[in-house]
Amino acid sequence: MDFEDVYQNVERRDIESTTGAQTQGHGWDEEKDLKHRGSRYLVLISVGLGLICVLLLVFIILLNITITAERDMTKSYKNTVEELNQTINSLHDNNTDLKTEKHQLQNNFNSLNKKNLVLETRVNGLTAEKDQLQRDFDSLNKKGPVCFFLSTESKNWSDSRQYCRDRGADLVIINTEEKQRFISSLVSERVWIGLSDREKEGVMKWVDNSPLKRGFWFKGQPNDSGNQDCIELNYERGNTGWSPLKSWNDLSCSNKKKGICEK
Repeated sequence: MDFEDVYQNVERRDIESTTGAQTQGHGWDEEKDLKHRGSRYLVLISVGLGLICVLLLVFIILLNITITAERDMTKSYKNTVEELNQTINSLHDNNTDLKTEKHQLQNNFNSLNKKNLVLETRVNGLTAEKDQLQRDFDSLNKKGPVCFFLSTESKNWSDSRQYCRDRGADLVIINTEEKQRFISSLVSERVWIGLSDREKEGVMKWVDNSPLKRGFWFKGQPNDSGNQDCIELNYERGNTGWSPLKSWNDLSCSNKKKGICEK
Protein backbone atom coordinates (compact mmCIF):
# COMPACT_ATOMS: atom_id res chain seq x y z
CA MET A 1 0.00 0.00 0.00
CA ASP A 2 1.45 3.34 -0.96
CA PHE A 3 1.02 6.67 0.66
CA GLU A 4 -1.68 7.74 -1.75
CA ASP A 5 -3.82 4.79 -0.86
CA VAL A 6 -3.44 5.52 2.84
CA TYR A 7 -4.40 9.13 2.27
CA GLN A 8 -7.50 8.11 0.36
CA ASN A 9 -8.48 5.67 3.09
CA VAL A 10 -8.07 8.31 5.79
CA GLU A 11 -9.92 10.86 3.74
CA ARG A 12 -12.73 8.34 3.17
CA ARG A 13 -13.00 7.64 6.92
CA ASP A 14 -13.06 11.37 7.66
CA ILE A 15 -15.76 11.88 5.09
CA GLU A 16 -17.79 8.97 6.48
CA SER A 17 -17.26 10.19 10.02
CA THR A 18 -18.36 13.69 9.08
CA THR A 19 -21.33 12.40 7.14
CA GLY A 20 -22.40 10.14 10.03
CA ALA A 21 -22.17 13.00 12.51
CA GLN A 22 -24.23 15.25 10.25
CA THR A 23 -26.80 12.51 9.80
CA GLN A 24 -27.06 11.95 13.55
CA GLY A 25 -27.52 15.70 14.22
CA HIS A 26 -30.17 16.00 11.59
CA GLY A 27 -32.19 13.16 13.17
CA TRP A 28 -32.03 14.76 16.60
CA ASP A 29 -33.44 18.05 15.22
CA GLU A 30 -36.29 16.21 13.54
CA GLU A 31 -37.16 14.45 16.80
CA LYS A 32 -37.18 17.73 18.68
CA ASP A 33 -39.34 19.30 16.01
CA LEU A 34 -41.79 16.42 16.21
CA LYS A 35 -42.00 16.71 19.98
CA HIS A 36 -42.55 20.48 19.69
CA ARG A 37 -45.29 20.04 17.12
CA GLY A 38 -46.89 17.30 19.26
CA SER A 39 -46.96 19.67 22.23
CA ARG A 40 -48.60 22.32 20.07
CA TYR A 41 -51.19 19.84 18.85
CA LEU A 42 -51.89 18.78 22.42
CA VAL A 43 -52.36 22.40 23.47
CA LEU A 44 -54.63 23.04 20.53
CA ILE A 45 -56.65 19.92 21.32
CA SER A 46 -56.88 20.94 24.98
CA VAL A 47 -57.95 24.45 24.03
CA GLY A 48 -60.50 23.01 21.58
CA LEU A 49 -61.87 20.65 24.20
CA GLY A 50 -62.02 23.53 26.67
CA LEU A 51 -63.92 25.65 24.19
CA ILE A 52 -66.26 22.75 23.48
CA CYS A 53 -66.85 22.34 27.24
CA VAL A 54 -67.48 26.06 27.58
CA LEU A 55 -69.87 25.99 24.64
CA LEU A 56 -71.64 22.94 26.08
CA LEU A 57 -71.91 24.69 29.45
CA VAL A 58 -73.28 27.82 27.79
CA PHE A 59 -75.70 25.67 25.79
CA ILE A 60 -76.83 23.84 28.94
CA ILE A 61 -77.30 27.13 30.78
CA LEU A 62 -79.27 28.61 27.87
CA LEU A 63 -81.30 25.42 27.57
CA ASN A 64 -82.05 25.50 31.29
CA ILE A 65 -83.06 29.17 31.05
CA THR A 66 -85.28 28.37 28.05
CA ILE A 67 -86.89 25.40 29.82
CA THR A 68 -87.47 27.49 32.96
CA ALA A 69 -88.95 30.31 30.87
CA GLU A 70 -91.19 27.87 29.03
CA ARG A 71 -92.22 26.26 32.33
CA ASP A 72 -93.06 29.67 33.78
CA MET A 73 -94.89 30.60 30.60
CA THR A 74 -96.83 27.32 30.70
CA LYS A 75 -97.71 27.88 34.36
CA SER A 76 -98.75 31.45 33.60
CA TYR A 77 -100.81 30.20 30.65
CA LYS A 78 -102.50 27.58 32.86
CA ASN A 79 -103.27 30.25 35.47
CA THR A 80 -104.63 32.53 32.78
CA VAL A 81 -106.77 29.69 31.38
CA GLU A 82 -108.08 28.88 34.87
CA GLU A 83 -108.91 32.55 35.48
CA LEU A 84 -110.64 32.72 32.10
CA ASN A 85 -112.60 29.54 32.90
CA GLN A 86 -113.62 31.00 36.27
CA THR A 87 -114.64 34.23 34.56
CA ILE A 88 -116.63 32.28 31.95
CA ASN A 89 -118.34 30.22 34.67
CA SER A 90 -119.11 33.38 36.63
CA LEU A 91 -120.52 35.07 33.52
CA HIS A 92 -122.55 31.94 32.77
CA ASP A 93 -123.96 31.94 36.32
CA ASN A 94 -124.71 35.66 36.06
CA ASN A 95 -126.36 35.09 32.69
CA THR A 96 -128.49 32.30 34.18
CA ASP A 97 -129.45 34.54 37.12
CA LEU A 98 -130.30 37.38 34.75
CA LYS A 99 -132.44 35.06 32.62
CA THR A 100 -134.25 33.85 35.75
CA GLU A 101 -134.73 37.44 36.93
CA LYS A 102 -135.92 38.45 33.47
CA HIS A 103 -138.39 35.56 33.45
CA GLN A 104 -139.63 36.55 36.91
CA LEU A 105 -139.95 40.19 35.88
CA GLN A 106 -141.82 39.12 32.75
CA ASN A 107 -144.20 37.06 34.88
CA ASN A 108 -144.65 40.00 37.27
CA PHE A 109 -145.27 42.30 34.33
CA ASN A 110 -147.83 39.91 32.86
CA SER A 111 -149.51 39.56 36.24
CA LEU A 112 -149.60 43.33 36.73
CA ASN A 113 -150.88 43.76 33.19
CA LYS A 114 -153.70 41.31 33.90
CA LYS A 115 -154.50 43.10 37.16
CA ASN A 116 -154.44 46.39 35.31
CA LEU A 117 -156.88 45.03 32.74
CA VAL A 118 -159.14 43.78 35.54
CA LEU A 119 -158.97 47.17 37.25
CA GLU A 120 -159.67 48.96 34.00
CA THR A 121 -162.66 46.68 33.45
CA ARG A 122 -163.89 47.39 36.98
CA VAL A 123 -163.36 51.12 36.54
CA ASN A 124 -165.23 51.04 33.26
CA GLY A 125 -168.00 49.01 34.90
CA LEU A 126 -168.20 51.36 37.88
CA THR A 127 -168.17 54.37 35.57
CA ALA A 128 -171.00 52.90 33.54
CA GLU A 129 -172.87 52.05 36.75
CA LYS A 130 -172.31 55.57 38.05
CA ASP A 131 -173.62 57.05 34.82
CA GLN A 132 -176.64 54.74 34.98
CA LEU A 133 -177.31 55.69 38.60
CA GLN A 134 -177.07 59.34 37.71
CA ARG A 135 -179.60 58.82 34.94
CA ASP A 136 -181.84 56.88 37.35
CA PHE A 137 -181.55 59.64 39.93
CA ASP A 138 -182.37 62.30 37.36
CA SER A 139 -185.33 60.21 36.19
CA LEU A 140 -186.63 59.83 39.74
CA ASN A 141 -186.27 63.54 40.42
CA LYS A 142 -188.32 64.32 37.31
CA LYS A 143 -191.19 62.33 38.82
CA GLY A 144 -191.02 64.38 41.99
CA PRO A 145 -188.66 64.79 44.94
CA VAL A 146 -188.06 61.47 46.72
CA CYS A 147 -186.21 60.74 49.95
CA PHE A 148 -184.67 57.36 50.78
CA PHE A 149 -183.13 56.42 54.13
CA LEU A 150 -182.05 53.27 55.94
CA SER A 151 -183.39 52.29 59.35
CA THR A 152 -180.87 52.38 62.15
CA GLU A 153 -181.93 49.13 63.82
CA SER A 154 -182.37 45.56 62.62
CA LYS A 155 -186.00 44.53 63.00
CA ASN A 156 -188.47 42.02 61.55
CA TRP A 157 -190.34 43.04 58.41
CA SER A 158 -193.40 44.46 60.21
CA ASP A 159 -191.34 46.45 62.75
CA SER A 160 -189.10 47.77 59.99
CA ARG A 161 -192.17 48.97 58.14
CA GLN A 162 -193.47 50.60 61.29
CA TYR A 163 -190.08 52.32 61.73
CA CYS A 164 -190.53 53.92 58.31
CA ARG A 165 -194.15 54.87 58.94
CA ASP A 166 -193.27 56.51 62.24
CA ARG A 167 -191.11 58.87 60.19
CA GLY A 168 -193.69 59.69 57.57
CA ALA A 169 -192.43 57.08 55.07
CA ASP A 170 -192.91 53.40 54.23
CA LEU A 171 -190.77 50.51 53.03
CA VAL A 172 -189.54 51.25 49.53
CA ILE A 173 -191.55 50.30 46.44
CA ILE A 174 -189.41 49.34 43.43
CA ASN A 175 -191.32 49.20 40.19
CA THR A 176 -188.72 50.31 37.58
CA GLU A 177 -185.29 49.20 36.51
CA GLU A 178 -183.88 52.68 37.19
CA LYS A 179 -185.13 52.61 40.76
CA GLN A 180 -183.87 49.07 41.33
CA ARG A 181 -180.37 50.06 40.21
CA PHE A 182 -180.45 53.19 42.33
CA ILE A 183 -181.61 51.43 45.51
CA SER A 184 -179.02 48.66 44.98
CA SER A 185 -176.29 51.32 44.88
CA LEU A 186 -177.40 52.81 48.22
CA VAL A 187 -177.07 49.71 50.38
CA SER A 188 -174.14 47.57 51.50
CA GLU A 189 -176.12 44.90 53.38
CA ARG A 190 -179.31 42.86 53.04
CA VAL A 191 -182.38 45.06 53.66
CA TRP A 192 -186.17 44.75 53.70
CA ILE A 193 -188.19 46.28 50.87
CA GLY A 194 -191.94 46.91 50.83
CA LEU A 195 -192.98 43.66 49.06
CA SER A 196 -194.59 40.50 50.50
CA ASP A 197 -197.20 37.81 49.89
CA ARG A 198 -198.36 37.72 53.51
CA GLU A 199 -202.05 38.20 52.64
CA LYS A 200 -202.15 35.45 50.00
CA GLU A 201 -199.41 32.96 49.24
CA GLY A 202 -197.91 33.51 45.82
CA VAL A 203 -199.60 36.91 45.29
CA MET A 204 -196.93 39.58 45.75
CA LYS A 205 -198.10 43.06 46.71
CA TRP A 206 -196.39 46.30 47.63
CA VAL A 207 -197.10 48.14 50.84
CA ASP A 208 -199.49 50.43 48.90
CA ASN A 209 -201.43 47.25 47.86
CA SER A 210 -200.33 47.60 44.22
CA PRO A 211 -199.49 44.25 42.56
CA LEU A 212 -195.99 43.28 41.52
CA LYS A 213 -195.51 43.91 37.82
CA ARG A 214 -191.80 43.18 37.47
CA GLY A 215 -189.47 41.39 39.83
CA PHE A 216 -185.69 41.52 40.10
CA TRP A 217 -185.18 38.07 41.58
CA PHE A 218 -181.95 36.31 42.40
CA LYS A 219 -181.52 32.99 40.57
CA GLY A 220 -183.95 30.36 41.93
CA GLN A 221 -186.05 32.90 43.88
CA PRO A 222 -188.69 33.18 45.20
CA ASN A 223 -188.77 29.60 46.46
CA ASP A 224 -191.03 30.05 49.56
CA SER A 225 -188.77 27.71 51.53
CA GLY A 226 -190.16 27.45 55.08
CA ASN A 227 -192.96 30.01 54.85
CA GLN A 228 -190.91 32.85 53.35
CA ASP A 229 -193.38 35.69 52.72
CA CYS A 230 -191.29 38.87 52.93
CA ILE A 231 -188.76 40.15 50.41
CA GLU A 232 -185.25 41.39 50.98
CA LEU A 233 -182.83 43.07 48.65
CA ASN A 234 -179.83 40.74 48.69
CA TYR A 235 -176.51 42.58 48.66
CA GLU A 236 -173.90 40.08 47.54
CA ARG A 237 -171.67 41.74 44.96
CA GLY A 238 -169.28 39.22 43.48
CA ASN A 239 -171.60 36.29 44.20
CA THR A 240 -172.17 34.16 41.11
CA GLY A 241 -175.50 35.08 39.55
CA TRP A 242 -175.85 38.37 41.47
CA SER A 243 -176.39 41.65 39.66
CA PRO A 244 -178.25 44.88 40.48
CA LEU A 245 -181.17 43.52 38.49
CA LYS A 246 -181.02 40.06 40.13
CA SER A 247 -180.92 40.63 43.87
CA TRP A 248 -184.33 39.89 45.44
CA ASN A 249 -184.86 36.98 47.79
CA ASP A 250 -187.90 35.80 49.78
CA LEU A 251 -187.30 35.26 53.48
CA SER A 252 -189.17 34.57 56.70
CA CYS A 253 -190.73 37.83 57.91
CA SER A 254 -189.43 37.19 61.44
CA ASN A 255 -185.81 37.67 60.40
CA LYS A 256 -184.30 40.89 61.67
CA LYS A 257 -182.82 43.29 59.15
CA LYS A 258 -182.69 46.97 58.48
CA GLY A 259 -185.27 48.38 56.09
CA ILE A 260 -184.91 50.87 53.27
CA CYS A 261 -187.52 53.61 53.65
CA GLU A 262 -189.03 55.83 50.98
CA LYS A 263 -190.61 59.17 51.72
